Amino acid sequence: MPAQATARPSVIIDDVSQVYPTRNGDYLALDRVSLTIAQGEFVSLLGPSGCGKSTLLKAVSGLTRHTSGRIEIGGHPVVKPQTDIGIVFQEPFLLEWRSVLRNVMLQAEFRKLDKAVYTEKARDLLERVGLGGFLDSLPHELSGGMRQRAAICRAMLHDPSLLLMDEPFGALDAMTRDNLNLLLQDIWLRSPKTVLFVTHGVTEAILLSDRVVVMSPRPGRIAEVITIDLPRPRTLKLRATPEFGRYAHQIHEVFRSLGVDS
Repeated sequence: MPAQATARPSVIIDDVSQVYPTRNGDYLALDRVSLTIAQGEFVSLLGPSGCGKSTLLKAVSGLTRHTSGRIEIGGHPVVKPQTDIGIVFQEPFLLEWRSVLRNVMLQAEFRKLDKAVYTEKARDLLERVGLGGFLDSLPHELSGGMRQRAAICRAMLHDPSLLLMDEPFGALDAMTRDNLNLLLQDIWLRSPKTVLFVTHGVTEAILLSDRVVVMSPRPGRIAEVITIDLPRPRTLKLRATPEFGRYAHQIHEVFRSLGVDS
């Protein structure tokens, strides 16, 4: 169990399958997936494109209804879109006509939270991610990494217990991605939350996670769950160590056994 996770489960995924009807018959996207995530744990879903990672994330969020099985968050069944969560997608989806601060404050507006209190929280979050000097900037004036930082702040403004992240850095260049990996780790260490993180990057998954859930090609199944026993905070230099390399080798071997070129 990771140091900052508790034994109490935050998310329970029990025998979950997802079937989509198509003109050519039913399409099985997820096949009997079971996973328990502890409170405060950082778990990555790792697998090739089309293996059902994002489908599972959306089922946990309640944005899509799973076909069979059971999903619980904090002991409550997921039967509709959840409110005590934060979601970060691959695209930041900022409103181009609103400033950075006002984009983050959308979270407070939708939830009808105290404007004065949450404006200060938004300012503090943006300062922590290096956007304190860009509160009044419009999205088109920011780099891709800066826009994604703003999206993370928006997802975290209401202090959710669960953060769902769907390849949030997948569209960014390698250097920006590295920097945001370290920033996300710092935010998570300072404000422990349960995180379910979708990625197809082996290195990213090892660097960030307490456990890496390796998924098979469709239909998505859990092929193996690997506990990452590396000290935190983790730096980019850790990637050059034999310990890191052994985890990468283990994951690549799982993919090779599945016939996946990783």
